[in-house]
Amino acid sequence: MNSFRRSGLILAASLMLLFSAACGGGNGAGGNDKEPANGGNQVKQTNAESNGEQKDTSSNKKITLGFSQVGAESGWRTANTKSVQDSAKEAGFDLKFSDAQQKQENQIKALRTFIQQKVDVIAFSPVVESGWDTVLKEAKDAGIPVILTDRAVDSADTSLYETFIGSDFVEEGRRAGQWLVDQYKDSTEEINIVELQGTTGSAPAIDRQKGFAEVIASNPNLKVIASQTGDFTRAKGKEVMQAFLKANKKIDVLYAHNDDMGLGAIQAIEAAGLKPGVDIKIITVDGVKDGFVAASEGKINFIVECNPLLGPQLMQAVQDVVDGKEVEKRIVTEEGVFTSEDAKRELPNRQY
Repeated sequence: MNSFRRSGLILAASLMLLFSAACGGGNGAGGNDKEPANGGNQVKQTNAESNGEQKDTSSNKKITLGFSQVGAESGWRTANTKSVQDSAKEAGFDLKFSDAQQKQENQIKALRTFIQQKVDVIAFSPVVESGWDTVLKEAKDAGIPVILTDRAVDSADTSLYETFIGSDFVEEGRRAGQWLVDQYKDSTEEINIVELQGTTGSAPAIDRQKGFAEVIASNPNLKVIASQTGDFTRAKGKEVMQAFLKANKKIDVLYAHNDDMGLGAIQAIEAAGLKPGVDIKIITVDGVKDGFVAASEGKINFIVECNPLLGPQLMQAVQDVVDGKEVEKRIVTEEGVFTSEDAKRELPNRQY
């Protein structure tokens, strides 16, 4: 009896142990196969929902761009401003626009206002090259990326801005100089050149002068006898050219850093009874429509193009920066050169 009872207890205990092990193993196996799978699905779903929310937020959020323009000193600048404004509207950006009226202090004030307004991106065309480090650091500390357009800055710390979109001004000067060298390669006479510089201290003025001087140095007969700023304006170009004509009996060539100064100079040359493009060869930079008209009439001999329509490239760079994409540190615009004959053909297609 005792033996039978003991055997029954052992059998019952064994059955209970076996049942317990089987249930535990079943739940454990089910947990290992099912719970992580469900958990994984939940994580993926959460990530997908999170990514979806982030994407929706990014796509629905209207980008605010603060843009500070140099001013409205020329036809080129007017075309550049319109390109930026039109492209921002097309991209659906909220554009906060400021005209610095060619004064650096106005531009610095505008950049600080953009920082206070917590815009998403700041873009500007610097009036001059130097003196930007402090305000650029303020933007960087505020977490606002900066894009340079048209003109560069001389900051040693290139982390203060994301990219620079614009022309190679040194190369523009080289192209102007090369045309002149080619025109006078067989001449043994001294060729007197006067130069109308852009705004003192500005990147295009510095670089266009540098590139031009670099190339004409190959011909010792090519001599710059006078060089003065015309502030990129037509009125100042006329005024300075009048002074050049009074001070110099023989001027063979005028090199103007932009079309507007060249057009002003043409007025002074004609008033002096001389024929622009014939008595005085004229080289300009930019390629605005008024410049092409003068070139097609033979009054300007050679134009080096500087494309002002930077709006689409700027808006793409802004979008890429906001999206966290890598952008090239230097984006150079494609540009050409035009003789008087080229200008005649191109004039009907000129948009600015």
